Amino acid sequence: MAEKSGKPVKKEPDLAAQIGVKAARKLKAQRNPAPGVWSGLGLMGVIGWSVVVPTLLGAALGLWLDRHYPGGRSWTLALLVAGLTLGCLNAWHWVSQEDQAMRDEQENNDE
Repeated sequence: MAEKSGKPVKKEPDLAAQIGVKAARKLKAQRNPAPGVWSGLGLMGVIGWSVVVPTLLGAALGLWLDRHYPGGRSWTLALLVAGLTLGCLNAWHWVSQEDQAMRDEQENNDE
């Protein structure tokens, strides 16, 4: 069917289809409860440690190099920044993978 303007008219789903969609959504919500506060705090902790550990390792290696091979440059500062950069990239990669997994799961459940 088309209106006078030439655009197709969207057919509203009947009541039984609407009820079926809502029932399926409720069943899915019961099977997969939403993550709680502790899950969110745990996620923040994992992301934090994925940044902190490489930063501290870089600083420790830099301190060791500065003690054993003194020179005009500070290995501590350079490796601290390198560790921080590596940790931030690691956290970004991990979060993007989790986001993609959630999107894929949502698309699979919508079908």
